[in-house]
Amino acid sequence: MMIENQESVAESIEITEQSDRVTKVSITMRVPESNHREPVISHLVSDFGLVVNITAAVLGENQGDGWFNLELEGAEEKVKSGLVYLRERNLEVWDKSNHTDGGW
Repeated sequence: MMIENQESVAESIEITEQSDRVTKVSITMRVPESNHREPVISHLVSDFGLVVNITAAVLGENQGDGWFNLELEGAEEKVKSGLVYLRERNLEVWDKSNHTDGGW
C-alpha cells in the first residue's frame, strides 16, 4: 500500500507494540535519484532516535531510483514523526508489515 498524504503516513503503517512501549514497522522506501546524496537514514537515527535496520537495498550512482527495505524501531511517536519526515522529503513509502514475500 502506497501512502498518499502526509496526514495519513503514520496512521497507514501498521505499528506492532513490543515491550517497553517500543514499536517496530517494516517499510519499503523509494529514493529518487535526485535525493541519493541526502542522509535520510542518518536523520532517522539522529533526529528521531530510531533504530534502523536495512534489510535490503538497491542504490547506485547514475542507476535511477534507489529502493530500501527498512525496519524502524523506537517510541511510537518517534516512529510516526520519522515516517512524516520521509513523506516531507517526497519519498514514497509502502507498508511491508503485513507482507511475507520478502522482496521486490
